[in-house]
Amino acid sequence: MPLSLSASDESIRAGEKGPAARLALSIVTRMAEVFGATELMDITGAHIDSTIYIGEAGLEFAERLASLDARVVVPTTLNVSGLDEHHWQEWAVPTDWAEKAARQMAAYRAMGCVPTWTCAPYQLDVRPQFGQQIAWGESNAIVFANSVLGARTERYPDLLDICCALTGRVPAFGLHLTDNRAGEVLLRLRDVPASLQQDDSFYPVLGHLVGKIAGDRVPVIDGLIVRPNEDQLKALGAAAASSGAVALFHLVGVTPEASTTEHALQGRAPTEKRVIGPDDLRAARRELSTADGEALDLVVLGSPHFSLAEFRRLAPLLAGQRVHPNVQFLVTSSRIMTELARSAGFLATLEAFGGRVTVDTCILASPMLPAGIEHLMSNSAKYAYYAPGMLNARVAFGSLEDCVRSAVEGRIVRDDSLWNA
Repeated sequence: MPLSLSASDESIRAGEKGPAARLALSIVTRMAEVFGATELMDITGAHIDSTIYIGEAGLEFAERLASLDARVVVPTTLNVSGLDEHHWQEWAVPTDWAEKAARQMAAYRAMGCVPTWTCAPYQLDVRPQFGQQIAWGESNAIVFANSVLGARTERYPDLLDICCALTGRVPAFGLHLTDNRAGEVLLRLRDVPASLQQDDSFYPVLGHLVGKIAGDRVPVIDGLIVRPNEDQLKALGAAAASSGAVALFHLVGVTPEASTTEHALQGRAPTEKRVIGPDDLRAARRELSTADGEALDLVVLGSPHFSLAEFRRLAPLLAGQRVHPNVQFLVTSSRIMTELARSAGFLATLEAFGGRVTVDTCILASPMLPAGIEHLMSNSAKYAYYAPGMLNARVAFGSLEDCVRSAVEGRIVRDDSLWNA
């Protein structure tokens, strides 16, 4: 069936809302045809991933829209940028690269977007509610919105996301539609101790394994005997979206569309069933490390961006200690979470330890690391998955406690007792 447009869409296409909206709608409608959608639907908000400077094309597109007086028509937040706007000179960011990244940031601000510069927009005071239709970019934000909040978004790529924000319209396809949100792969946890399920490091490992099994299908995870907090769910989703292409997971008894296994599957039979036990999890954890025992150059935390709760948990682990002189200790977060952490006194503890915070960006999105960073450690499965290829570094995955202890000792050390119980 051909794509059907509303009267409002037709007015945009006729140029009545300006040339930027007309250009944006032409892209949205073309993509709707590619996706096989027969109509467009309204959204209540957007989150833009194309803020990150990765080359001339993205910058040119943003500046072209801004030059056409483009204005977003729904509340629109911005993902991480290519640099920490006020402290990039403290790192190895090339000046010409920084200048172009700053221009791209300015273009999106000019369109009326909220300069949040975070990959974790769900940490903000205002966030989408259950059932709301949105257009979010950034893989971890997409999976959190769908799985934890119960809002509805597809995987919006760079450039299409801003077009949706400028028109307030998205193709009616994929995870926007109830039928497509049914679970497809049933994963049952078996013999996984409660002590491990309660630990923060369990969730990124589980997510890494889930992503590898599910790919781009919707997984249903049953058998959890604890109730994870939002940061643990954040870590699970971010890992699953990295090792696979998971945009929605159902955690039975936890996530909004999974009160029961049958609810998550929408009464259908899964296309695949798998049992996940301790051996599977130990193997997945091993996959996240390409370094062990070596001298350590950098500990990096905050992928996705550190929340206030994570700053609160980190502070007592650092108190009274000092980072090894050969190790850099970095936390990445948003401006808002960082200021809240400063007001609560958590940054003072981090700075006394010898650590630093960078805001607005991410080491995976900015050429900020100096030469000589060869061995990196993180509690993030997303960092651990991407760092070898994107940063040309060897990486060790560990718990938050492992990361602090390693930073103090100057070498990679990990406590495996929980995993071997």
